[in-house]
Amino acid sequence: MRRRRGILASLLVVEVMVVATIVFILWALRSPPAVQAFLVRLVMVSLLIFLAILFIRYFALLWFAYLGHAERNVFGEAKAGELPPISIIVPAYNEATVIEGALASLAGLDYPELEVVVVDDGSLDETLSVAAQWEGRHGSADFRIVTKGNGGKAAALNTGIAASKHPFIFCMDADSRLEPQTLRKAMQQFHDPSVGAVAGNVKVQNRGRVITNLQALEYIEGLNLPRRAQGFIAAVNIVPGPVGLFRREALEEVGGYDTDTFAEDADLTLKMVAAGWKVVYEDTAIAWTEAPENWLDLVQQRYRWTRGILQSLKKRKGLFIRPFPDFPLWLSAMEMGFEAVIWPILNVYAHLFFALVALLFGAGELLLYWWVLLTLLDLVAAFLTVSMEEESLSLVPFALIYRFFFILFLDVVKTFAALEELFNLGMGWEKVRRVATTQVTH
Repeated sequence: MRRRRGILASLLVVEVMVVATIVFILWALRSPPAVQAFLVRLVMVSLLIFLAILFIRYFALLWFAYLGHAERNVFGEAKAGELPPISIIVPAYNEATVIEGALASLAGLDYPELEVVVVDDGSLDETLSVAAQWEGRHGSADFRIVTKGNGGKAAALNTGIAASKHPFIFCMDADSRLEPQTLRKAMQQFHDPSVGAVAGNVKVQNRGRVITNLQALEYIEGLNLPRRAQGFIAAVNIVPGPVGLFRREALEEVGGYDTDTFAEDADLTLKMVAAGWKVVYEDTAIAWTEAPENWLDLVQQRYRWTRGILQSLKKRKGLFIRPFPDFPLWLSAMEMGFEAVIWPILNVYAHLFFALVALLFGAGELLLYWWVLLTLLDLVAAFLTVSMEEESLSLVPFALIYRFFFILFLDVVKTFAALEELFNLGMGWEKVRRVATTQVTH
C-alpha cells in the first residue's frame, strides 16, 4: 500500500509539471500580442540560460579532465620490489556465468604478490563450485574462497576485507575483467600518503548492440569524464564497484562499507573524503564490465544507482549548508547531487518545455537549431573524450542519438527514481542478467 501511494504521488508530481506547462502555453496563446512577445522573449532567455549552464558544465568538465589527463603518469612506474602486496576482494551472488572470466583475469595480472578472496554471498546457482576450482596458487595470486549467508554486496565486501591480510585492498565486481597492468598503475598513485583510494577506469566489454555501444560512450563521456575532472582536485566522489584500490588504514578508519544504501561505493567514497582522505582517479587502471543488454535491465540498474546516491547524500544532508572546513567533501556532494538529481530533472523539463513552446509558437526552426547545436557539442565532447582514452572512434557517431534519446531516457528514469526516493518508497534488489561474453580456461 505504501509503495502504491508513493508511485501515485510521483506520477502526480510529473502530471502537475506537464499540466502546468500546457496551461501556461495555452494561456500565452490567448494573451494579447504584447504579452505573447514578452513571453517569447522570456522563453528565449530561459533557453539561453539552459544552454549556458550546459556549455559551462561541459567546458568545466573537459578543461579539468584535460588537466588531469595532462599530468597523469608523472610519478613513473614503480619497480616490482617497491610494490606492496594487495588483497583482492571479489563478492559474488549468483555469478556462475561470469565469475570464471573475472578470476582468470586476476591470474594474469602483472603484479608480484596478491591474494584473492572470493566471497560467495549465499549464491543459489553454481557460483561456489565454479569459484572453488580456483583455490590455490595461480600466477602470482593465492586464491581463497569464503562463504556466508546472503546479506548483500556491502556485507560481502566487509567479510572479504576482514578475511584478507595485505595493506592494500582492491575491490571489484564478479563480472569484471582487469587489464594486466591495472594494479600496477593504480598503486603508483599511493606515492602520496594522504591518498586513501584510487578510482579506476570502467569500460563496457559487451559491445556490438546499439544499447551497449551507447553505454560504452556514456561510460567514457558521462562517467569517466567527470571522474577524471574530479581526480584533478583529488575529490572523486564515487570509487566504482568494478575497480577500486584502497589503503587498508583508510578503510578501517571509516569502518568499511555501510549496508544501508543501494550505492555502497558512493557511500564509502563520501565517508573517506569526509575523514580527510584524498580520492584520486587513474585512467590506466582499467576494468571491463558487462553492461545491461536490454532496456528493462538498464532501467533497473540506473534506478538503483540514483536511489543509492540519494540515500548516501541524505545521510549527510547537513554538509550542503557547510562548505567549510570540509570543502572537498562539500564540493563532491554538491557535484554528486547536481548530476544525480538537479541536472536530470532540469534536462527533462527543459526538453519538454522548449519543444512544446517552439511547436505551439511556430518556432520549429529554433528547435532545429537547438538540436543541431547540442548534437555538435556532443560530437565534439565524444571525440575529445574517446581520444583521451585512446578508444575506438567508431563510438563517436553514436553521439548523434546520445543526447536526445539515450541521455534523455536515462534522465527520465533518474527523475522518477528521485521522486520515489523523496516519497521513501520500498525497493527491492534486482540483479542485472549476465551473458558471459567471453569463455576462459585455466
